[in-house]
Amino acid sequence: MENERTVRLSGILARVGSKAIYTYDFGDSWEHGIVLEKRLPVDPNMTYPVCTDGQLTCPPEDCGGIPGFYDLVEALNDPNHERHEEMLDWIGDFDPQAFSVDKVNRVLTPARRRRKAPQG
Repeated sequence: MENERTVRLSGILARVGSKAIYTYDFGDSWEHGIVLEKRLPVDPNMTYPVCTDGQLTCPPEDCGGIPGFYDLVEALNDPNHERHEEMLDWIGDFDPQAFSVDKVNRVLTPARRRRKAPQG
């Protein structure tokens, strides 16, 4: 177990094939399996961190982990579901299949600025 604020991912995933499990939100127990598939050369014209690909949207905060997420999707997809209106009021227009590289990179922008800040 490592502190996410002090450890670099490159220190954990040192070689191709290395694996790690990252737990986000201990209350909801979101676990992410991470595998280093390949190393790419650093692009001097790129600002890091950067997302290059992905799939599916990020689950909403505090939805109850995996079971709560599937309950949410089920209720949203069925207008006759007893909690359909409640979930719609809570989350609004939500598409679990959506993914946008641009949206992810907009979220990463603050981290990019921190890395560019002068060291003092």
